[in-house]
Amino acid sequence: MSYTKLTSALVRANRDNINRIRLSSGRLRSTAASTQPKEKSKELLGEEFALVKPVQVDLISETKNVANAQPCKVEIDFENTKEAYRSKDNIELLRSLLVFKLCTFDILVDKNKELMALSKKVFGQRLFEKLMRMTFYGQFVAGEDHESIKPLIRKNQAFGVGAVLDYSVEEDLTPEEAEKKEMDSCVSEAEKESPDNDREKKYKAHRQFSDRRGGVISARTYFYADESKCDNQMETFINCIRASGGSSVDGFSAIKMTALGRPQFLLQFSEVLVKWRRFFNVLAAQQGKSGLTALEQTLDLEPLKESLTKLGVGAKNDIDNLLTGDKLGSSGTIDLLDWNSLIDDRTEISNLLMVPNLQTGKLEPLLKKFTVEEEKQMKRMLQRVDVLAKHAMENGVRLMVDAEQTYFQPAISRLTVEMQRIFNKEKPTIFNTYQCYLKEAYDNVIVDVELARREGWHFGAKLVRGAYMYQERDRAREIGYEDPINPDYEATNQMYHRCLELVLEEIEQNRKANVMVASHNEDTVKFTLHKMNQMGLSPTENKVYFGQLLGMCDQISFPLGQAGFPVYKYVPYGPVNEVIPYLSRRAQENRGMMKGSQRERTLLWKELMRRVLGGQILYKPVY
Repeated sequence: MSYTKLTSALVRANRDNINRIRLSSGRLRSTAASTQPKEKSKELLGEEFALVKPVQVDLISETKNVANAQPCKVEIDFENTKEAYRSKDNIELLRSLLVFKLCTFDILVDKNKELMALSKKVFGQRLFEKLMRMTFYGQFVAGEDHESIKPLIRKNQAFGVGAVLDYSVEEDLTPEEAEKKEMDSCVSEAEKESPDNDREKKYKAHRQFSDRRGGVISARTYFYADESKCDNQMETFINCIRASGGSSVDGFSAIKMTALGRPQFLLQFSEVLVKWRRFFNVLAAQQGKSGLTALEQTLDLEPLKESLTKLGVGAKNDIDNLLTGDKLGSSGTIDLLDWNSLIDDRTEISNLLMVPNLQTGKLEPLLKKFTVEEEKQMKRMLQRVDVLAKHAMENGVRLMVDAEQTYFQPAISRLTVEMQRIFNKEKPTIFNTYQCYLKEAYDNVIVDVELARREGWHFGAKLVRGAYMYQERDRAREIGYEDPINPDYEATNQMYHRCLELVLEEIEQNRKANVMVASHNEDTVKFTLHKMNQMGLSPTENKVYFGQLLGMCDQISFPLGQAGFPVYKYVPYGPVNEVIPYLSRRAQENRGMMKGSQRERTLLWKELMRRVLGGQILYKPVY
């Protein structure tokens, strides 16, 4: 499929223009699938803030309607450190305890970059690298290249845990350099000539927030330099896809849209989608249908035709033709999943950026002009997306598209859904990411689930809580638009579980949906297991996956893997000096986790003491 087909799919799709926002770890990843042992074992999976008693989960066979299906009982023991840390020797346990303890000291975390630079000067490069391998690098990074990480991948697979390869080399820009790159890449030539245009402030670049790394500790940030750099980043993604396909069956890889092109296009296309969605709401209000849920809100066909004719979208006959056949909603109505048919099938990317002006009653371009180079840059971005999707298909790899900031996300989600409509016909190849700290997360999920059900393709989702909360709230407050984030942590938890239950129910009903539960929260994992038991979803179906970061929450990952659940560790790799920005973010992320709960350190100490008292001072994993 060429980029023109992807573009045509974008503008033809019977799809709503709903604004959609998501989380991710935001890093480049590829996976080696888990090798699941047949033996069932006791599990270490518990509450995040308190030790709890073991519970038992019954998982029936993968065909729910088989009358004689026998339940497969899996006991999950939240205290069983022997099973949780079987893959770790005592040196690794001590290293984890040391690193997690260091992460609780504010001064070390706040000044981690300066301290690493000082250590390099004092000890020299060679001794510095050795020190890092013994501590933070050894805890959170698997090695320098594809070859050096293979022993860790093989070991984890032997204990039932797959790997999501993450080439974690990050550009270490100063704030001034980041600001310049962002402003240069997000402001079009038309905006430079006419800065006082009618663009919405949320979807415009603002200098005080141009360094998108601010307040973000769990996601990688890409800044546009030129088209050559985007090509290089695409090649890196391709290498990860190939590595995943070469090391496993049904592996995972992940991409970030801002790595593949100039972010100006994502800003502009997001604004167009949001304005069309707002136009739908205006028309619904005119028909007395405001205040309904996303899928309940529909437009009666005849009044809609009259409104569109008055607006100047087209002549009456043209509108009649537009709203007939496969573009006509059921029972003479048009819903959100039909709404996108109002955008013409145009191959010029700039023609996608037409918006309704409610004051003039006409369709107008978002910007007065696009340069030839801007047009080419937009097309090349879609070409890169198309190339990556093809490579994923050819290598048998599932491709996860990471979520980003809310001002980019409507366009990212729309591009992802269009890839799903094309590449998910036979199996779930493309996965969209949903950030559950957003107020509209559930609407985003339910609309996409309904679209997949209606059109018959495989729905694929990765559920995360979110990576940009502080930045999003600060930006909304300073610039002056509604805060998109849920009011508190509990509301986010409820949203996550609500979205997860929706997808699990879809899996239960037709077995064509798939979900990655990307979470370090033990309550969420426990909730998932409970719902899988209730719905008769077996781990052997490979419909529900779990994901955590390397070096964190082993008490979740390894018990799951040893019990036969598809679980993956995100495995970063890269040279010591070039992954320092990644290590800096991991230190900051662990500070919050370690201060909020001592559970992981408590379990590590418990296992270490068990081994010492049991005469296993020289314990080595057997696999």
